Amino acid sequence: MSRFDDAYAAGTPPWDIGRAQPRFAELLAQGRIRGRVLDVGCGTGENVLACARAGLAVLGVDLATLAIERARAKAAQQGLAAEFAVADALSLQTLARSFDTVIDCAVFHVFEDPERARYVESLRAVVVPGGRYFMMVFSDREPADWGGPRRVRGDEIEAAFAHGWAVRTLQRDRFVTNMHPDGGEAWFAELERTA
Repeated sequence: MSRFDDAYAAGTPPWDIGRAQPRFAELLAQGRIRGRVLDVGCGTGENVLACARAGLAVLGVDLATLAIERARAKAAQQGLAAEFAVADALSLQTLARSFDTVIDCAVFHVFEDPERARYVESLRAVVVPGGRYFMMVFSDREPADWGGPRRVRGDEIEAAFAHGWAVRTLQRDRFVTNMHPDGGEAWFAELERTA
């Protein structure tokens, strides 16, 4: 995972757009992000900061130390009570906390199949029953000519969350990035922990 620290050390990564991802800003405005919130793979914290501005208790975690340092600096500059920690998305149980809402903006698609199963179990360890998990991932409709992360099919999302979760929404969407003038092809999913 040092590649992510390397990406931040080299400058501004493609996913660091300097504001909350529009889909998550919309969910926040609709009141669908609520309670105790965890942002997995928070990067430099834009989604976390938006949640903190809305008065939510929010923790952002990322494996990239440089990203967390930048996120903490932003929160301090803006006078926001946002919490950040370096943590592994595959071991969220080490946080020893539970959350009503978890947001994932471009984390699920970095994992290979065996890691996906671990990630889903890691999420189950921290999401309360009835809690929501919102994710955006690059879709299999995104052209592969520019490289980037693994593309995900909708049925892969459904299969990964087939046990103990209910898929409430699975729809096409677009990622705002620094590389895509019109946004990258994505899936947006809302899942509820049922068991």
